[in-house]
Amino acid sequence: MPRVKRGVMTRKRHNRTLTRAKGYWGARHRWFKMAHEAVMHAAQYAYRDRRVRKRDFRKLWIARINAACRAQGITYSRFINGLSRAGVQVNRKVMADLAVHDPAAFTALVQQASSALGAAA
Repeated sequence: MPRVKRGVMTRKRHNRTLTRAKGYWGARHRWFKMAHEAVMHAAQYAYRDRRVRKRDFRKLWIARINAACRAQGITYSRFINGLSRAGVQVNRKVMADLAVHDPAAFTALVQQASSALGAAA
């Protein structure tokens, strides 16, 4: 069997990792071992935070909707309950955008929710 020398593939693998570690501080972008650990941790954080970003945006939308609701004299939970009783299906991203950019449309949503709550009581 012919002898296999693996230096070329090892160098290629090392260079690929070092390329991904460009811009890291100190030896983390120079030494393969430290760069490899940094790149692996960065990949784990990126994977986790792609999911956390969705949670963070939902929290932001809820906070904006709650602030706009309280300016109209209703709480967030009563507003969402009223919309569900009225059969209005608008997601929180759109409601938060309406609360910030189109207060008149948001006021109409609040009135619909309040009337549905009043009819149920």
